[in-house]
Amino acid sequence: MKRIILPTDFSANSKHAMSYALQFFSNETCHFYLLHSYEPVAENMNHMQISAATFNVEKSAKALSEEKLHALQVHLEQLNNNPKHSFETVASFNILTDEVNYLADTKKCDYVVMGTKGATGAKEILFGSNTVQVFKKAPCPVMAIPEVAVYTKPEQVLFPTDFEIPYTTQMLQPVLEITTNCNAQLHVLHVASKTALTTEQNRQKLTLQKLLKPLVNTFHEVEETNVSAAILSFQETHSTDMLIMIQTKKSFFESLFFTSTIHHIGHHITKPFLVIPVTL
Repeated sequence: MKRIILPTDFSANSKHAMSYALQFFSNETCHFYLLHSYEPVAENMNHMQISAATFNVEKSAKALSEEKLHALQVHLEQLNNNPKHSFETVASFNILTDEVNYLADTKKCDYVVMGTKGATGAKEILFGSNTVQVFKKAPCPVMAIPEVAVYTKPEQVLFPTDFEIPYTTQMLQPVLEITTNCNAQLHVLHVASKTALTTEQNRQKLTLQKLLKPLVNTFHEVEETNVSAAILSFQETHSTDMLIMIQTKKSFFESLFFTSTIHHIGHHITKPFLVIPVTL
């Protein structure tokens, strides 16, 4: 049974992501955690005296969160009507990223699925701050669902990489699983400069080819100095249905998706985006 965290702020965007998750995992036996995290009303609370009024505010916030979560659970159970799916609500007085990490660790969760509105404001960041932080810190794969994404069974999956990751079977398990279950074709994309691959990159490429051998996959080399533009162009020309990347501490991932340099891809991405932690 898969264990999947569905964070919510009760917005239409988060409910859209939940609907997508229920359809995406419709053939899987799943237990969904409907998580609402309401953050502390004051910073450094451990270092200050908490008044009775503050406790009353927190108590009211918890009651309201539990009430809304219960209503959401009833709605999803009626909407979904899938005997393979079960739900559990979690109202947490905690920072979202910390609670996601706690749940993922203690419940051995397989995925987090959450909504995103795409680029926001003048900063032109691809995802909202909550999604970015969950991407960076979650110990399990995180799937972000753009608000404009319409569910369709993935047939073409894009997997950009720089061939600088020590790939493992465990790390690639979500790629193998999703591509196999959906009978999809996997496109491995390397955006190259004029510089040839290093010895280490060639070694990792061979490892990746070996680990992905069970899949219907194609390796692509594109010469382009702007990696994010190359990814966007590939998505458009190949009509890919999902983007999958591995989160690393190196600049390749973060420079693509967490800075203003990718405003053009941020405004145009309309497909689900799965991020796999390199620690897997």
